[in-house]
Amino acid sequence: MAPSAHVDTFARDRLPPPDALPDFVFDLPELRFPERLNCAADLVDRRVAAGEGDRSCIVGHGVHWTYRELQEQVDRIAHVLVDDLGVVPGNRVLLRGANSPMLAACWLAVVKAGGIAVGTMPLLRARELAVIVDKAQVSHALCDLRLADELAAARPACPSLRHVLHFHAAELEARMATRPARFDAVDTAADDIALIAFTSGTTGVPKGTMHFHRDVMAACACWPRHVLRAGPDDVFIGSPPLAFTFGLGGLLVFPLAIGASTVLIEKATPDALLPAIAQFRATVCFTAPTSYRAMAAQAAGHDLSSLRKCVSAGEALPAATRRLWKDATGIELIDGIGSTELFHIFISADEQHARGGATGLPVPGYRAAILDDDGRELPPGRVGRLAVKGPTGCKYLADDRQRQYVQRGWNLTGDAYRVDADGQFVYQARTDDMIVSGGYNIAGPEVESALLLHPAVAECGVVGKPDEARGTIVKAFVVLRPGHEPGEATTRALQEFVKQTIAPYKYPREIEYRASLPRTETGKLQRFRLREGA
Repeated sequence: MAPSAHVDTFARDRLPPPDALPDFVFDLPELRFPERLNCAADLVDRRVAAGEGDRSCIVGHGVHWTYRELQEQVDRIAHVLVDDLGVVPGNRVLLRGANSPMLAACWLAVVKAGGIAVGTMPLLRARELAVIVDKAQVSHALCDLRLADELAAARPACPSLRHVLHFHAAELEARMATRPARFDAVDTAADDIALIAFTSGTTGVPKGTMHFHRDVMAACACWPRHVLRAGPDDVFIGSPPLAFTFGLGGLLVFPLAIGASTVLIEKATPDALLPAIAQFRATVCFTAPTSYRAMAAQAAGHDLSSLRKCVSAGEALPAATRRLWKDATGIELIDGIGSTELFHIFISADEQHARGGATGLPVPGYRAAILDDDGRELPPGRVGRLAVKGPTGCKYLADDRQRQYVQRGWNLTGDAYRVDADGQFVYQARTDDMIVSGGYNIAGPEVESALLLHPAVAECGVVGKPDEARGTIVKAFVVLRPGHEPGEATTRALQEFVKQTIAPYKYPREIEYRASLPRTETGKLQRFRLREGA
């Protein structure tokens, strides 16, 4: 590892030990990075220095920044972080806000100043935020003023969080107005940590996945270049939050890496995304299969003539959804599987090689295999554990689950796959208790914990139930306490309670009441029997 620029070495000191790291592969010439690299400077400053500062960069409602204007915003925020808040390289800075140009500028400013960006989903509640702040020992936060309440509610449980500054017509903009428009990027090492992205574990305890500056640029050099093949005149748009690495890559890092522009809108539901594509003349769209399915039914009522590439990820793409979208728009979806642990997509197929029901081939720069339970590679046609290695890989923040995800140098994604005769990788199922619904990863035990806080619930078990529209929905099996009766009123009360306790998208869309739950002799819940019942 190159000499670090981090003064605060908390995260670097908590990288997995060398024998728990995956094998890193740098097969492509473009993956040979210099020892010193700041990805924020590479994404923005390099473009301005090349004389492209007047190119369109980030667009939002009422905002249209060129690369030079974005650079000025980023540099002013970096000055506020360093000069006013005392951020030093290596400090973790929490970012909280819906997708917007300002949130993007904040992310780039944190990284340019040598900090570590910790994105959080806008829907997270105080108890979830507190866990993230504590695990990463976050010291600073930049928060959209409209989302201030939950973070404020979390602060009593967050002694490490010393400074919170709000943006969107708040004090951050006021301070930026008095700061210089030039900030020299911190001379970070390529393997200094740039971001920590949190993902829920099957136990509901979030895992912090750490990514180097070189990881961000490696992701840009692989799937976007070899599969997406977008150009500098493209306009990106989509729904995934920037706190989700699918969104961070697809809606910020990837377009900036090629000098393209991106549209960041706070509301990107199917109803809102379709008119936004027409309004901003977007050419590349990123969203989940459930959104494409919903948009296909409405596509005829919108001008989508600018759209030329559509990317589906976040959950398995049903062949029926692929057909619906192509019938509605004439566009073949680019499918892909990635993970927060590896930053972005590592198996995919471009439009020419897409096949219904298959995910695709390993992305150039990555290798993939199907392994049995003993780590032996399986032949085509056999179902096993998906294993991946490449220039990015799992680096959990001080987490014993590192050795579950990384085995014998491979990243084990928790997905069951098989390889067809033509070499395409075909998704089968999740191998753990994670429920992937509507593009979100939802840990069943976390939903169970929320339900058990309600006074009416004696026992519960949560599993995924196949659903035509969303792929999978969260289904809860509930045993009620005496004095409480099952019915629609109880179901609505429990659903609303979960929405108020954890992020609303995690609530059980279906609840079935039982007199008892299946358990082993030692009392362990038999979720496989609940899945059979679902």
